[in-house]
Amino acid sequence: MTSRGGAAGLSRLALAAYALPAIPFAALTLPLYVTVPTFYAKELGLPLAAVGQALLFVRLVDAVADPVAGLLADRWRPRFGRRRLWFAAAMLPTAFAAWMTFSPPAGAGVGYLMLWGSVLSLAWTAALVPYAAWGAELSTSYEGRSRVAAWREIAALLGTLLALSLQAVAPAVAGGGQRSVLTAYAALVGFGLPIAALAALAFTSEPADLSRARLKLGESLRAMRANGAFLRLLAAFLINGFANGLPATLFLFFVSERLGAGDLAGPFLVAYFAAGVLGAPVWLLLARRTSKHRAWCLAMLLACVVFAAAPFLGAGDVTAFAVVCVVTGLTVGADLVLPPSIQADVIDVDTAASGDQRSGLYLSAWGLATKLALAGAVGLSFPLLAAAGFDPAAGQRSELGLSTLAWLYGGAPVALKLVAIALMWRFPLDAASQRALRDRIEAAR
Repeated sequence: MTSRGGAAGLSRLALAAYALPAIPFAALTLPLYVTVPTFYAKELGLPLAAVGQALLFVRLVDAVADPVAGLLADRWRPRFGRRRLWFAAAMLPTAFAAWMTFSPPAGAGVGYLMLWGSVLSLAWTAALVPYAAWGAELSTSYEGRSRVAAWREIAALLGTLLALSLQAVAPAVAGGGQRSVLTAYAALVGFGLPIAALAALAFTSEPADLSRARLKLGESLRAMRANGAFLRLLAAFLINGFANGLPATLFLFFVSERLGAGDLAGPFLVAYFAAGVLGAPVWLLLARRTSKHRAWCLAMLLACVVFAAAPFLGAGDVTAFAVVCVVTGLTVGADLVLPPSIQADVIDVDTAASGDQRSGLYLSAWGLATKLALAGAVGLSFPLLAAAGFDPAAGQRSELGLSTLAWLYGGAPVALKLVAIALMWRFPLDAASQRALRDRIEAAR
């Protein structure tokens, strides 16, 4: 079971086992970026701006961990596997930190959120960087990489739907509102992540190391700076990630305060992520007909067309917003599947030029971009809302604040996605150029 031959060399069992940890990882993503900010602000009564600044601090601390994790995952080559070992070691710390973050004691303050949020992010990074590098190396073909990414990201969407179901089930079974929901998330991660990790380790092998050279840190960074395709993709991914992070962070506020339909937040999210599961195969098919970067651009363009209507929605516009959720949900499949597949192709540019396969370092930059985008969404939008007179914890809901909420939720993402489209429309890597890169790598070996 090797990476050679691309997707054809991987059994469905190996792909499914590799994808399985994405389910409990998704149960971390949803609460951490959507539920936790709102819970700490509304349920614990912390100032909205302080919550945003605390989460921004968490991401800045976490930024140090990404390159360290990437370097260690690339350079240390134990017999168990340079990807699999780090992934295995980070499971239990991630589960414990999730419990502490999602189950704060009464009276927990901003310092508590900063402490355990930082521990969770550090442990999560130690797991995600080698996990992503593992997936990037499982296939060497243009289309095969999309298949690996599709298995993983569809599993993540299914995990998100599972997490969403807890929004309704946990309060009905245990009571306690959002606190019981976060406790259920912590239990899901605590038990599900170690089990899923064991399955991945048992049935998915370590990918082949195609390095023929070993670069020092300075040489590695210079090679990354010389990789124009990587820098272009990273910029587009960061901008689009910020565009996606704004509505993700503000979703609960927009639905409850702008639309006056807080009881429909769960169904809206289910519709969004279910559409994402259905949309992923469509974008994969379009990528085979055109290219991965063009298919991604078309998905972002469709999201722009639909999201442009969001700032004009107001109280009672639930049907129109449901349409926005479904159509933008269809496009999220492209956001999740295609950029990671393109990233694996971009790593080939570096491997062919330098001779050192450093997927860990590249994926750490990718992970850092994701976190900075989401951190920026919280750290910038919450203070802007507070300055405009919107802070539910303090009972502030001015007209200017609600209008600012609407434009941050729907207007800003459109402008940002248009910039990402401009960067990616003429991206230089397609199936033919990627095959040429693989030929160079194999010939050099």
